[in-house]
Amino acid sequence: MDDNERKETWDDFREVVNMTPGALEKWLDTDESRDAGQHKDGESTGHASGRRIVEILQAKKGDLTDDDYQHMRKVVGYVRRHLAQRPSGDVRDTRWRYSLMNWGHDPLA
Repeated sequence: MDDNERKETWDDFREVVNMTPGALEKWLDTDESRDAGQHKDGESTGHASGRRIVEILQAKKGDLTDDDYQHMRKVVGYVRRHLAQRPSGDVRDTRWRYSLMNWGHDPLA
């Protein structure tokens, strides 16, 4: 991945991830977070992604690997696709919102 791709990925990631590492960690400790999303081997894909997002947000930008940037791209794609599927009505207490929050995006923020 070249520097331009890294910059674009970083900018897109920072645009869609609107939760702080602390807020995301706190969210990931809730039952709602653990119950949301598709589960594989006991943990949902989004919950595992959320833990990885916290690590990325806490890392120094210069220490991020190509694998980190690939995950960041995955996060951007997921959040954008999921936002396009917003259900009607109040989404405050929905699995749709909870799933997005596992990926670092609170649509109500």
